[in-house]
Amino acid sequence: MRPVNRLGDRLARRGFLVGAGVATTGAALGAGAVLTGGGTARAAVPPRPDLMTAALGTPLEELPEAVRQARARGDRADPAAARATRAAKELKPFRDPLPVPRVLRGRGGALTVSMREARLKLHAQLPPTRLWTYEGSHVGPTVEARRGRRLRIAWENDLKGDFPVPAVRVPFAYDPDLPLMWDRPGREGAKAREDVAALPPWTVVHLHGAVTGGGNDGWAENALLPGAAQLSEYPNRQSAAGLWYHDHAMHITHLNVMAGLGSGAYLIRDDEEERLRLPAGEREVPLVVFDRNLDVDSRGEFTGDLLYKGIVVADDPYELVRPFTGPFSMVNGVIWPYLDVAAGWYRFRALNAANNRPYLLKILDEDGRELPPEAFVVIGTDSGLLPKPDPVTAGVPLTPGERADLLVDFSRVRGQRLRLVNAHPEPGARADLMQFRVASRADHGGFVPPERPSPSFTPVPLPAGAPERLVVVTPVYPKDPELWEMEEVAAPEGEMPIDGIVQIEDAGGTVRTFKRVAATFEDPVRFTVAAGATERWSFLSLEKSAGAYPHPMHLHAVAFQGLSRDLYDVSGFTFFEKDGGGYGAGTGKPLKRIKAGELTAAERGRKDVISLAPAELVTVAARFEGPAGRFMHHCHIYEHEDMMMMRPFVVQPKAVMDLAPHGPNGGHGAH
Repeated sequence: MRPVNRLGDRLARRGFLVGAGVATTGAALGAGAVLTGGGTARAAVPPRPDLMTAALGTPLEELPEAVRQARARGDRADPAAARATRAAKELKPFRDPLPVPRVLRGRGGALTVSMREARLKLHAQLPPTRLWTYEGSHVGPTVEARRGRRLRIAWENDLKGDFPVPAVRVPFAYDPDLPLMWDRPGREGAKAREDVAALPPWTVVHLHGAVTGGGNDGWAENALLPGAAQLSEYPNRQSAAGLWYHDHAMHITHLNVMAGLGSGAYLIRDDEEERLRLPAGEREVPLVVFDRNLDVDSRGEFTGDLLYKGIVVADDPYELVRPFTGPFSMVNGVIWPYLDVAAGWYRFRALNAANNRPYLLKILDEDGRELPPEAFVVIGTDSGLLPKPDPVTAGVPLTPGERADLLVDFSRVRGQRLRLVNAHPEPGARADLMQFRVASRADHGGFVPPERPSPSFTPVPLPAGAPERLVVVTPVYPKDPELWEMEEVAAPEGEMPIDGIVQIEDAGGTVRTFKRVAATFEDPVRFTVAAGATERWSFLSLEKSAGAYPHPMHLHAVAFQGLSRDLYDVSGFTFFEKDGGGYGAGTGKPLKRIKAGELTAAERGRKDVISLAPAELVTVAARFEGPAGRFMHHCHIYEHEDMMMMRPFVVQPKAVMDLAPHGPNGGHGAH
């Protein structure tokens, strides 16, 4: 994000790259004049153009006026874009078998995993692709660990050479005869970015979902260059669960995962899980789903290289770049693969490892019908098994970082070819993710799904007076979205809005006032948690466009449980120009609760990521039972965390907190 000019110099010439003047009140972030804290009237930020709202994930079908005006302007893409679109259509689905990562188990409580370069084919019709990988595969090997048994992993950086993925930034233009820019391959005439090409192999591994100490968590700034190793210890004192590892390097996670350091499964096993006798071996399959883009040459033919194409959706007053989505969905690192399956029960460990794209997983038979719910069941979520199965009736939603433990019965569809699809309104170039080729011969395994996957499951107890945390996510435009940590304060005097002040009115009519106390990663730590404490964390999205992609909110070092989801009227939040330049933002009127939303069965289970849709307030209960240390919470859209939608928090023993210099005891004896 880069500042350009002050608002007063721009009101007559807004430089929107997404269609100047195309706006509706539904997308407006403020109009006319607003009164700031001193009662001085100033111009509010102009409305956000509707086509920019499309770039946030809202389907074009919901923005007919924006499309009509764009068609009237007659914009047309470069001829190379049409050639690239044809190349994408020529890439055939279901040509490659699904790769199944190999399994690694530690010897003597230790394991070494090497990060190294490899050349791999992502599709039968493509040349090999140069990647940075874990152990030579696009999706890293599956690490298996035992509950209560410590595992120490040496993550060795054996990478070399220049960055393997070219990156470009392209101004957004709408051509009604072509897919949207992020859903077609190629550079659109842009030159490769030199700053990305110059990146060294600087990496750090985060074991996502692990309850471990701060020194082993993969702190984003503790990345390593080639020739070094990251030594991490994982206690595995948590329930059986499907965790995963990925790169977490400061500022460049969104690029490193694109280069191939994006995912590998880490499965914790325990006795409770084994007593269920779930499908295992070849019938327990990881399904790691993400999307990518491909580079093409001047003739429109694929080069084999991946491509990081950033779409600049506005350049005035700030440059705003859309988080990455691409046209080609991959499963386990291959574009649109297939898997031969027996006509019986399977267990699939599904993970959304995409930068930004949400998935809604459905399995369709040859007639386009969904599997019946008794044949498609969720038995677990991010951090463990559920207390009871959840039959799938409307697909399995997964935002980036979320997982689902799935049971599927193929005996009802013997001999058929089924499709796993993304039923989200914006699925990419095609909805298909992969194909299941079901054997014709009946399988008589005799497996019956468990009635209680986790008999030991207990809700997170939330004691009276538990500490409350409020995290606010601001809308896109005029700036990138920001992550604000808030503290409750007395209502200020003077006219609203006031920069950093958010007022919320609950269902009972009580108005509470909150003040922003941190907004960037470099701001001092404001959330310090007592080890062993249970806290209430609430996440509030101030985004107004209902169709925008959700923010997947992630807490390190803890498994939490969803408590509530509520929809709010967030129209009272507005941006305005501050004295001396720049923007302020706050509520001109309190945000009112409209109605209660619904948590899914998975969200009432053990989670470490939860979906935050526009205008929602989501509250979770988190018990910090793990080791103390310094951790992070952030939006799991990689571009968002890299642009500072990430904040540190600290877990300390309460006795230590009591001796802090400004603690309740005044720090007596601290010297």
